[in-house]
Amino acid sequence: MIELLVVIAIIGILSGIVLVSLNGSRKKAYLARAQEETQELAKALAFYAFDSGGEYPPDANRDLPPGLEDYLGAGDWPDGPWPGSVYDWDNWVDPDDGSPIYQVSIRFCQIGNPGSCQFPNEPWAADFDVNSAVYLCIEGSCRSHLSEPIDHPGYCFNCGDN
Repeated sequence: MIELLVVIAIIGILSGIVLVSLNGSRKKAYLARAQEETQELAKALAFYAFDSGGEYPPDANRDLPPGLEDYLGAGDWPDGPWPGSVYDWDNWVDPDDGSPIYQVSIRFCQIGNPGSCQFPNEPWAADFDVNSAVYLCIEGSCRSHLSEPIDHPGYCFNCGDN
């Protein structure tokens, strides 16, 4: 009977170690998927702009712009990599100097429902709020949200501040 209890205890300890390892791998996979997919969206937007005479599509609020699906492969667009997240195309005018801002963002809250936010459980997302985002900057002074200052909590893949 004691041997059986020892074996069960060892299995319990090993399964705990495996679960902790899997959780860390899942977090890395979400971030890797986010980076890969935002880059794919940026490429699709570049093709869209090329075919449209250099014009990017208009802003899409918590969605991707119509017509972009012609440049994307199969997939669950605009579902983001983290549970409850969505992709968002941002085509903004910089409030400081009037220059364009083009970026692909991942949003974690439903519009008008701050209680719906599902932020990643990561140190870089510890200060996230309803206007925070993970994003890939294509052009301009990219930021988490146009209504927030440029240093508002967010995670930029290619801004060099991470």
